[in-house]
Amino acid sequence: MSKKSKFSSITFANKFLGFLSEEKRLEWWPAWWLMRIKVTSLARDWREVRITLPLTWVSRNMGGGMFGGFQASLADPIAPLACAKIFTDYHVWTRKLSVDFQRPGDTDLELRFDFPPEKEEEIRLELAERGRSTPTFEYGLYREDGLLCTKIECVVAIRVKGYAVGAGC
Repeated sequence: MSKKSKFSSITFANKFLGFLSEEKRLEWWPAWWLMRIKVTSLARDWREVRITLPLTWVSRNMGGGMFGGFQASLADPIAPLACAKIFTDYHVWTRKLSVDFQRPGDTDLELRFDFPPEKEEEIRLELAERGRSTPTFEYGLYREDGLLCTKIECVVAIRVKGYAVGAGC
């Protein structure tokens, strides 16, 4: 593997931008920086996340609403990042992401993610019993009028470090 392919923007941000708050590191993460997101609320333990995705000339699609790729890009890592904060001894990644565009995103959008205590307990039991868990999280992007614009369903893979991929994922 070449040195170029080993680069990780998350490792880079943690190493060289560690003096910034976690909110600012998310806002300046290369994949989101040009999207101009604004973290409006981030619980220390990631059990509640609120991020504003502005509707700009760059994010607007030809119909005048928010480009779906912006929405999916923002929604994709949120549940796995929250799981990684809570289950620190495990590898975590997005297994499946479903994006249901229910209404036009014709205003700035707010991503709202909540990690219920019941879900955490369910995952802990599954990890204790099986050494892995594949929970599903539902969250969404909301328009300024409070209506759900885009429903997100994210299936997260939580595995013990060293888990053999493909051996019963």
